[in-house]
Amino acid sequence: MTTERMPAANRQNLLATARRIERVSRGLGLLRRKRETLVGELFKLARPAAALRRTIAERADAAWPCLIDALGEEGSTGLRALAWPLREFEAEIRAGQVWGVAVAEILARSPVRRTLAARGTPPGAVSAAALRAATAFEELLEALLEAANREALLRRLGEAVARTSRQVNTLERRLGPSLAFQHTSIRRTLDEREREEHLRLSRLGPRAFPPG
Repeated sequence: MTTERMPAANRQNLLATARRIERVSRGLGLLRRKRETLVGELFKLARPAAALRRTIAERADAAWPCLIDALGEEGSTGLRALAWPLREFEAEIRAGQVWGVAVAEILARSPVRRTLAARGTPPGAVSAAALRAATAFEELLEALLEAANREALLRRLGEAVARTSRQVNTLERRLGPSLAFQHTSIRRTLDEREREEHLRLSRLGPRAFPPG
């Protein structure tokens, strides 16, 4: 039943076991509050994250047909040439913590959607299908970047909830019962010894303490 070696039945171990039970109880309370907070944060993010996933799916469904049309008009070589030159994309990220869980948040980033001038495409040199494909994929990328914060945080919070739940289960189902069993066994043994000693002395009566 126990997961640890049974300590010797004495007053010192009885007090030590009681102190460990108290520490486990305090730790269990903290872990439960932590789990409740993490689950609350998880549910708070779940609905907006689900809406963003639907948006991403819708924009992806709209973008791929545009790309197919653009490939039909420009060809892969033509589209590759239109995508040149590559541009740099900058983002400002802030690190933080939620109950010890490391999180990151995108505070600012380069704009995703661009004008024709920003894309470097002269008027009339690009087909309408290619322009629609570029716009559709920029909108898709914008949704992906918007979802990046929430998805990363959801994953970390989910992992933290699972880890905290394992710790709670360990304390509740293994360590706590083991310590309670040890404390009860030690107390029972000490009580039996005390009753045996009291019985032995009562049987001896006055002979146990002869007059000086």
